[in-house]
Amino acid sequence: MGDRHEPYRPFPNLPAQAQPAVCRILDANLDRSREGLRIVEEWCRFGLDSTELAGECKQLRQEIARWHTLELRAFRDTTGDVGTELTHPQEEQRAGIEPLLQANLCRVQEALRVLEEYGKLYQPDMGVAFKQMRYRVYTLESNLLGYQRHQKLIRSYLYLVTSASENLFAIVDAALQGGLTLVQYRDKTADDDLRLEAAQKLCQLCHRYNALFIVNDRVDLALAVDADGVHLGQQDMPLALARQLLGPHKLIGRSTTNPDEMQRAIAEGADYIGVGPVYETPTKVGKAAAGLEYVRYAAQNASVPWFAIGGIEPSNLNDVLSAGAERIAVVRAIMQAEQPTLVTQYFLSQLTRLQTLRAFQAHLPQSHV
Repeated sequence: MGDRHEPYRPFPNLPAQAQPAVCRILDANLDRSREGLRIVEEWCRFGLDSTELAGECKQLRQEIARWHTLELRAFRDTTGDVGTELTHPQEEQRAGIEPLLQANLCRVQEALRVLEEYGKLYQPDMGVAFKQMRYRVYTLESNLLGYQRHQKLIRSYLYLVTSASENLFAIVDAALQGGLTLVQYRDKTADDDLRLEAAQKLCQLCHRYNALFIVNDRVDLALAVDADGVHLGQQDMPLALARQLLGPHKLIGRSTTNPDEMQRAIAEGADYIGVGPVYETPTKVGKAAAGLEYVRYAAQNASVPWFAIGGIEPSNLNDVLSAGAERIAVVRAIMQAEQPTLVTQYFLSQLTRLQTLRAFQAHLPQSHV
């Protein structure tokens, strides 16, 4: 029997000629995982100001670094590595922050999987350690994308709810060009195959502009196209069930028409609510307007982002904003506009001006307000 205190020698079952290659694989993927995490960490720190997310990235990097020994680094051969010349066109461009983050999270996950498998050849507990870290990165990805969605929601002041139109995609594209960041696909009459096709196209279109995409009513469609969330009416499935199906990081909105519905939606965990209809609208046939009084109530009592909705157009926008609204949702005002881009820009300019004014007033001494 050997001395139980004899130092552990790596690769007990691996031919000597294969050991340098395995060390190079481990070294390369330790570098790759740490680099990818640092890219994600920088956005969590400077882009999101999230101490929690940045801290998890840093902790993972430090744990990986402890495995990156001088012994492994000694096998590095950058000049002789044939992979340094390999590239792909998709690696040479990024369409936005979210694609950048997802590309680097995928990079980290792939590297950790390589470390998990080849690590089993190097040290007995390395495979277990990197398996656990890989699952932590999956959780980090989910938390990060959920955080991103909620931050986008908070920064979205104009919400387009679509209606059936032959020019649906052109109208939405035009509104997105105008700066729109939140779109809901709503179609109560089309067949499911057509709805699925439309939802897929709209989801891709919105994400190309780094905008949120929500599906009206249908949790199954939202899941099928990987939408950012779902919007539920009062007669749709319970919010708790939708949350169970969608998971904790997707957005769920709820339509409300009175204070009781609003408080119930907030208590059930809605991420945002619709407040209205402010004015009578053909979108809600037979439903009486909730009026500006409900807008005033929401301004005083809503604890989640809320959107005034129902018959809002440029001619009555100031009345809605004067009642306390900061965010609005529109259908016809954009869907039936001759120039959707310009109408979108007008709404956003008025909403942004309001935000600036209210922020200025909030910093004034009370006697000057």
